[in-house]
Amino acid sequence: MSPSFIETLFSGLPRLRRAAAVFFALAFAAIAPAVAQDMDGERQPSYAMQSALAPESLLLDATYANGRLVAVGEYGHVVYSDDRGVTWTQAASVPTQATLTGVTFVNAKLGFAVGHDATIIRTRDGGENWDLVYHDAESEMAFMAVYFENEERGFALGAFAFMVETQDGGEPDSWEERSLSDGLLDDYHLNKLFADKDGDLYIAAEFGIVYHSSDKGRTFDRIQTQYEGSFWGGFGMSDGSVMVFGMRGNAFRSWDKGQTWTKVDTGTDKSIAGGVQLGGGKIVLVGLQGYVGYSDDNGKSFVEVTRADRLGYAAVSDGPDGQIVVFGEPGAKLMPDDPEKAREAVGARITATTEGGS
Repeated sequence: MSPSFIETLFSGLPRLRRAAAVFFALAFAAIAPAVAQDMDGERQPSYAMQSALAPESLLLDATYANGRLVAVGEYGHVVYSDDRGVTWTQAASVPTQATLTGVTFVNAKLGFAVGHDATIIRTRDGGENWDLVYHDAESEMAFMAVYFENEERGFALGAFAFMVETQDGGEPDSWEERSLSDGLLDDYHLNKLFADKDGDLYIAAEFGIVYHSSDKGRTFDRIQTQYEGSFWGGFGMSDGSVMVFGMRGNAFRSWDKGQTWTKVDTGTDKSIAGGVQLGGGKIVLVGLQGYVGYSDDNGKSFVEVTRADRLGYAAVSDGPDGQIVVFGEPGAKLMPDDPEKAREAVGARITATTEGGS
């Protein structure tokens, strides 16, 4: 298990809970500083360095901006693809070298990415150029997710429930710290934010906690699931249900806005970090030790493909016809969206697992 993947997300935090830190625990010690000082002592952004290897370095999150796929990762790397992951271009200007952990787009041009040192960057040209709109290195906090309701209102959140919100399109002076809800003083790590089919928001958190909002994130309710470990991610399904997942292959699904949860038998004990439901309905999960899990029956059973590289993967998206894109330690990699073809293509081991299996 490579330390450069697992620890990078929460490197440099003032304290860590081991229950939440199996995925994040071995800190990538030499993260470059997000800011530098000029001759007059003024703090200036340190720009991400241009590198042909950026698409092959650690990438932690990805999203589509209409037809463009944008991914973010370590050293402030932002890369984008206009052919669904076949070829990649590095963003021309990114004013940070902090590790970027989350990205979202409001439309084809306007997007935001977040990361370490309480960093938020914004693009208004589809991901080619970015500007720094929020940064607080002294807080030693890491943002893990970002959400925008529209072009004006959005928020970023992450470690120890640290959360900031803008009502002014992310302008640098517009971000204000807030809590999840009035009177809710939790300080759990907020690892992933996602929406269901109806637009309700969910946050996958540590200690088996999921937060739910039915008002676009203005308030959140805490839901304690029957699981006691950390959830690292989740996504909404086409049938209106939601799935969350995390340590040691644990995944749970809810059909009633998070009020009750049913354990999903993923058939693996590898920790799961990312997942998606593809356009055709297939569900794909990815995680540590080369884990890629495929389901063609709406999550009732999974076929596990263990990639030969045995590296960690944090996100997955639709790719070109018949393929997916997985993102993690080796950057962005194409794989077939069929497990049998995937095994043949990447020299991986394949294991069929069914509902009720071990």
